[in-house]
Amino acid sequence: MRAVVQRVKSASVTVDGELVSEIGSGLLVFLGVSKDDQLEDIDYLAQKVANLRIFGDEDGKMNKSLLDIGGSALIVSQFTLYGDCRKGRRPSFIEASPPEKANKLYEEFIDALNELGVLGKGGIFQAMMDVQLINDGPVTMLLDSTKLF
Repeated sequence: MRAVVQRVKSASVTVDGELVSEIGSGLLVFLGVSKDDQLEDIDYLAQKVANLRIFGDEDGKMNKSLLDIGGSALIVSQFTLYGDCRKGRRPSFIEASPPEKANKLYEEFIDALNELGVLGKGGIFQAMMDVQLINDGPVTMLLDSTKLF
């Protein structure tokens, strides 16, 4: 499971011009699910997202987590995080999870964040979404449940 995590002042998702989800201060998480992901990957990544200390403390140092600031997370499913562009000019997505499994793990990831005390909101799985955000920093982190990076 992979995530691109961006610290945001606000973020929203619209589909066909209709607002689906929005958050204020918190994290925008683009989440990719691989064909090999299991529940352990959800647990690892949800803990990491909830507790990642990338928000400023009183001295302006990155020392506070999403839980510390009471922020929210907007999770957007993005299978393209498993696109392999090393050969040729067209990405290969053979490592990405099939949609049925990916949707289940995506929903379970949102549930896991909520269970940890983070208000997690989602987009619409497999929809063409318009994602808007106001970056805070910008601060962007890459996470991988296999600890590849």
